[in-house]
Amino acid sequence: MDAIGMLTYVLPFFGEWFDVLWAPLSAFIFFRSFGGKTAVYGSFINLIEEILPLIDFFPTFTLAYFFVKSKK
Repeated sequence: MDAIGMLTYVLPFFGEWFDVLWAPLSAFIFFRSFGGKTAVYGSFINLIEEILPLIDFFPTFTLAYFFVKSKK
């Protein structure tokens, strides 16, 4: 999922506009993928990270995956 978010850099001008569509979808997928407080807080962080320009490089899904795995 982080790689899909990075694909917006392939399209120089349209990439940031695609983030407007991708950010809510990404947050929804994040919320459905992880449970509990991780899903609530993480989906909000993911939404902000994806919608703000030039910070798409932050691997939200990857970090949340390792965070959830480390708790088990």
